[in-house]
Amino acid sequence: MIADHERVSRLLRTARGQIDGILRMIEEDRYCVDVSTQIHAASSILRKANAEVMKAHLRHCVRESFSAGSESDRDVKIEELIGLLERGDR
Repeated sequence: MIADHERVSRLLRTARGQIDGILRMIEEDRYCVDVSTQIHAASSILRKANAEVMKAHLRHCVRESFSAGSESDRDVKIEELIGLLERGDR
């Protein structure tokens, strides 16, 4: 993975901490809206981490495939990206 390891790791550690907090909130039978708000916050951080990974993928892996790879390598990268975009729509 070419992404900024420190930034992605920091985001994922933050999300993990939030998820641990959400689990405590559930155990403490906290107000549903508060739990939901924290779930959205954790989801947002995970989306940011994923965006960092995907930006690095585009800037390095895809760029390399398009500049030095074969046509079939380029087709594979395009299909990977289409698959990721389709998963994001769910």
